[in-house]
Formats: sequence, C-alpha cells, structure tokens
Amino acid sequence: MRPVLVARATGRQGSAATRALLAQGTPVRALVRDPDHPRARALADADAEVVATDYDDPASLRAAADGVRGVFSVQLPDLENLLGDAEVRHGRNLVDAAVRTGVEQIVHTSVSGTGRPLPDPEKYGEHMPHYWRTKAQIEDFVRTSGVEHWTILRPSTFMENLIRPSFYFANGTDDRLLVAHDPDVPQPWIATDDIGAAAAAAFADPARFDGVELELAGDRLSMREVAKILSDVLGTEIALPAEGEGPAEHFARAQRYSTDHPAPARPEFAHAQGLTPRTLADWASVHLR
Repeated sequence: MRPVLVARATGRQGSAATRALLAQGTPVRALVRDPDHPRARALADADAEVVATDYDDPASLRAAADGVRGVFSVQLPDLENLLGDAEVRHGRNLVDAAVRTGVEQIVHTSVSGTGRPLPDPEKYGEHMPHYWRTKAQIEDFVRTSGVEHWTILRPSTFMENLIRPSFYFANGTDDRLLVAHDPDVPQPWIATDDIGAAAAAAFADPARFDGVELELAGDRLSMREVAKILSDVLGTEIALPAEGEGPAEHFARAQRYSTDHPAPARPEFAHAQGLTPRTLADWASVHLR
C-alpha cells in the first residue's frame, strides 16, 4: 500500500493524523524539520517513514510527495510575523507538490469558520482579517488543485489548550481561566486525536469524503461550563477571572471575536459523517487526571 504524506507530523494535528493512519494500517511518510528531534524519532519508532523537508523548498516537497497516494495538509501562522505570507506560501508549495507528483487525494485541516466575512481590523486588530484570509486562500488552493479527491476539515478550539501550562490559564498554571469574552456563550471544542481520526476516515474512504467541508467539533460548551467540568475532573475549583483580568491582547481580541461570531462547528456534523468525536468531559477524564 502506498503511503500518505503527513505535513508537520510532529505537531498536534500532524501527530494525531499519523497515529490514526498507522492504527488503521495505512503507511505514513512523515514530514519533519529535524528527524533527530525526539518527537520525530518517536514517529520513526512507530513505523512512520520520517523525511526532513523545507516548506520553502518546492523541490524537497516534490521529492517527499513522490509515490504517495494522499497528503494530509496543515499549515501554521508565523507567530513572529502575524501579517506575513509564510503560511500561504507553504500551503501553496505543498499543494503544488501534490499536484505535480500525481497525488490522488488531499485532506486539509483548516479552522472552523473559515470563509465567513472578514473581521473588522479596527475592532479586532489588523492581524485578524489577515489570519482568516490566509486560511481561506489555502482552502482555495486545495479546492482548485484538480486532485481526484479532496476534503477540508475545519476543527474548532483544541481541548488540548486546557492542558497546563497554557495561555488559557492565569499565569499559565493558576486555577483560573482567562476569559476576555462572555463566559456563557457556547463555543465548539475538539480533541486533536479526533482530527486525526477524521483524517484517517477520509483517507480510508476517499469517494465518500470527496468534496466534504466538515466543521469539526466534539462538544459545544461555554467557558463557565468548561470551568465546571475541569473542576469536577481535577477535584479543585477552576474559577473564571475577576472583571478586568485578561489574557494578552491578541488572545483577548480573538476571544472577543469568537463571542461576536461563534465558530459554526457542531458535534452533529461529525456524527452525520459517521465520526464519533469525544466530549470535553470524556477527554478531560483521560488527559487531566
């Protein structure tokens, strides 16, 4: 069986996709920056073929894609230059490599809500419309690539963001969640393992998932409900912050945007595709004890 190429295989989504693919017996060619990194060596120990590549080097991407049947695509913002074009450039290079080497399927993971009208930069910051425009551009590369089968996953907020240290908590580790928006507005949540499971399902049945754009969530909860679940699991009160206390400005503006424009992902969308993503309570009982 020809392998699936997994981009950014040591990251949260890439490693989840790698694990899910290997578990169903699909060979994986894992793209990494440093094959000697412990996370890359762990992939090799799990029987993934680990390949070093540079997303700014189209020739290296074409070499990596040669002979694979599918590509799991994920790109990340450049946190050192929030208005830069690296994410778009890397996304284009990866899709182009897939096309040029005759890859039959691309499963791309984006963000819930991509494709909606862009945020007001005066209200939410200049980086916010750039962020969403970038996500939409890469999705367009996939849709118009001409590959035989394509799928776009749009995951919601990662449950793993609730593992401390995390920017979701005061001082990274305190028993207080940082909330810069209405704590009673429900938001969708997803475990990264369930992103991997969705990707593996799409690679297992390309025709059924062809053209699917899946807003992916396992649960939909307000931050007040999240705090209650965490408190119950951890056996200690996880409080919401006092008024006036909040996260860094970029995070705060992103949270305010999510209140004004809640992400559209819903668990029932995944269920309609035969997927069974876990709830936050189920996830927390395993990962936070």
